[in-house]
Amino acid sequence: MNLYTDYKTNYQILNEALRASHSFDLVCRQVTIQKRKSCLYFIDGLVKDEIMEKIMEFFFSVDDESFMESPYVFTENCVPYVEVDVVNNVDKIVTGVLSGMCALIVDGFSAAILIDSRTYPQRQTDEPEKDKVMRGSKDGFVETLVSNLALVRRRIRDPKLTVKPFLVGEKSRTDVAVLYMDDMVDKKLLKKITDGIKNLKVDSLTMNQQSFLEALYKHKWYNPLPKVKYTERPDTTASALLDGNIVIFVDNSPSALILPTSIFDVIEEADDYYFPPITGTYIRFTRYLVTIATLFITPVWLLCLQNPDFVPNAFKFVLLTEPVNIPVFWQLILLEIAIDGLRLASIKTPNSLSASLSIIGAIALSEFAVKVGWFSTESMLYMAFVAIANYTQPSYELGYALKFFRIFILILTVLFNFVGFIIGVAVVVILLLTNKTISGKSYLYPLIPFNGKKLLRKIIRKRI
Repeated sequence: MNLYTDYKTNYQILNEALRASHSFDLVCRQVTIQKRKSCLYFIDGLVKDEIMEKIMEFFFSVDDESFMESPYVFTENCVPYVEVDVVNNVDKIVTGVLSGMCALIVDGFSAAILIDSRTYPQRQTDEPEKDKVMRGSKDGFVETLVSNLALVRRRIRDPKLTVKPFLVGEKSRTDVAVLYMDDMVDKKLLKKITDGIKNLKVDSLTMNQQSFLEALYKHKWYNPLPKVKYTERPDTTASALLDGNIVIFVDNSPSALILPTSIFDVIEEADDYYFPPITGTYIRFTRYLVTIATLFITPVWLLCLQNPDFVPNAFKFVLLTEPVNIPVFWQLILLEIAIDGLRLASIKTPNSLSASLSIIGAIALSEFAVKVGWFSTESMLYMAFVAIANYTQPSYELGYALKFFRIFILILTVLFNFVGFIIGVAVVVILLLTNKTISGKSYLYPLIPFNGKKLLRKIIRKRI
């Protein structure tokens, strides 16, 4: 539906489309410009008041009738603002107003003038809590799309950096931006993703990026390995773009989605590059070893307890010397759940109480729990290592994937001993081998298929 030249008709159409009388924060400001009735539509709180005052002051000073010939002539001569568009489609006007733009209709104009003077409430661009680095930039993404794009543009001053906008959701009309380097991106993958976004049929993106991903890519529920890499760091995002990756921003979310992503990309982090090559290589290698250890340390320990005769004398100290009240398997499972419960509680705990309650929780789950007889000292030690070591890599999704794999191997080990352990490890390997990135390539590339030069770059930090 399009607008007409009659002011009263347009005023009625937009009032009904916006349901202006039902929302107190949707302002309809009627003014007179060069003796013509006009009306400004905007959302209170989403426009820059000072700028709108200056624009209205300019409107009131218009004294040349020739400027009122058409909305295009009026825009060129009487709208002193940078981001302006002339639109006659009612749906586009409504979406613009509800997105924070200001719409002006004037008697005799068959189109509205959209003035993008919006401003969104946002927090400061502080360093992300999860993606902290020992050295390097301390800024991070926020929930405002335009601000996030500016942080990336600040780092890549190349005209080949392309930003494609999309609106997703029949009701939410959420802004989504796809970023890529035009001379480096995989064109087939780019077309696949953009076509998928255009064809999305969802009411709203209530959970931001998660809703977007679930609608865009049908992930196999039984494989918990992450398909994309989340990051709140502009430097990591810029580096991924310069490597030929595609980055997706969803408005109201402080994270960027990087794809395609392999297991090596997920584990990699910014600290690898903020230190000299030898130090960066050591940090990366340590992270790989610790990540693998978090998967196998408790299943291997349980296997040793079930087969003490096969444990070498040099490692006999890992065996339990005192009787336990609860089987070790159930101790490990209870601790897996308890650690997640404490993690969730710490997130919800007010900052003023988090330190003291964390100390109380640590004491209650260590010394007191051992004395009462719920857990053995060894169980506490190994699970404490697992809980802390999970933070060596920045991906929550990979951390939970390793947790599910670890519990799966534990269950098979306690049921079938050596055979169960081998089956559990084999299943994990099969899931890694059969998992594909969004582009359809191997999740273990460049290990499988083997590319020695690229694999060396993933393991050893070379000079840039």
